[in-house]
Amino acid sequence: MHILIIGAAGMVGRKLVEKLAAEPDVLGFEVSRLTLADANQPTVPAALPGVAEAVTVDLSKPGSAQTLVAARPDVIFHLAAIVSGEAEQAFEKGYAVNLDGSRDLFEAIRLEGAREPYFPKVIFASSIAVFGQPFPEKIGDEFFTTPLTSYGTQKAITELLLADYTRKGFFDGIGLRLPTICIRPGKPNKAASGFFSNIMREPLAGQEAVLPVDEDVRHWFASPRAAVGFFVHAARLDSGRLGPRRTVTLPGLSATVGEQIEALRRVAGEKVVSLIRREPDETIVQIVDGWPRNFDARRALDLGFQAETSFDDIIRIHIEDELEGRNP
Repeated sequence: MHILIIGAAGMVGRKLVEKLAAEPDVLGFEVSRLTLADANQPTVPAALPGVAEAVTVDLSKPGSAQTLVAARPDVIFHLAAIVSGEAEQAFEKGYAVNLDGSRDLFEAIRLEGAREPYFPKVIFASSIAVFGQPFPEKIGDEFFTTPLTSYGTQKAITELLLADYTRKGFFDGIGLRLPTICIRPGKPNKAASGFFSNIMREPLAGQEAVLPVDEDVRHWFASPRAAVGFFVHAARLDSGRLGPRRTVTLPGLSATVGEQIEALRRVAGEKVVSLIRREPDETIVQIVDGWPRNFDARRALDLGFQAETSFDDIIRIHIEDELEGRNP
């Protein structure tokens, strides 16, 4: 099977590649070819010599999608996007990358199949940003999508395109509405949600972090390890179980910022927590105020998707995956 990962240099993309390198049979079939595509040069793991290749490509540029699809990959992980804060600030770029790039990909697959039968599995990284206020106490699987950000709108439109192209038989699409992924490794990015990770990651590394919102802000989380698990499970899933509703809201855990901090205190101690500095940012406060807080992800759970159930576990996973064994 030929696997294509678009967005392979991003955080989830890198970890998915690492998973495939560590467990070559994790998808349930042999990976004979692995193409890693991103606007930034992806890293080819040493464990996959002769199998993996890196391609630097910007999906929003004309012809890029056709080039990737011409190799007729069997499974396509579509992770490429610019993040929420940047999509809100750079309106044209957000639509060019997050919507037009996705539509170009879907069209390239359709046209390739018109030339000669071709029916790949396409797994699309959507987001809980597709939901907007007013919210019930828990958002169920029947709740409608009314996004209140450009990023959420771009993801919601792509979900509809994914369902329609699947209905027409052009490919086998699955959309995954990801929780906010926490704790993200590396440096802060332009996501408005970045502070959820920053106030955990930086203190654990002995550095100060800024908290721009009140501690009573509640949100929906899953770890990077769980995120990789979502995509692996989707690749193995019999998508016929989805029916015509091709996108699922994934499981996670609901926690307030205060509960995050208490978990950090339990796992790492008071000295680490003392590195969090309160500095309100009204722009971020307003954006976060329109975000969903809690879900009843029953459908995804019934389909076998799994995530953490405590923030203590999310912190321990970050320590295990990112910190242990890395310091001399």
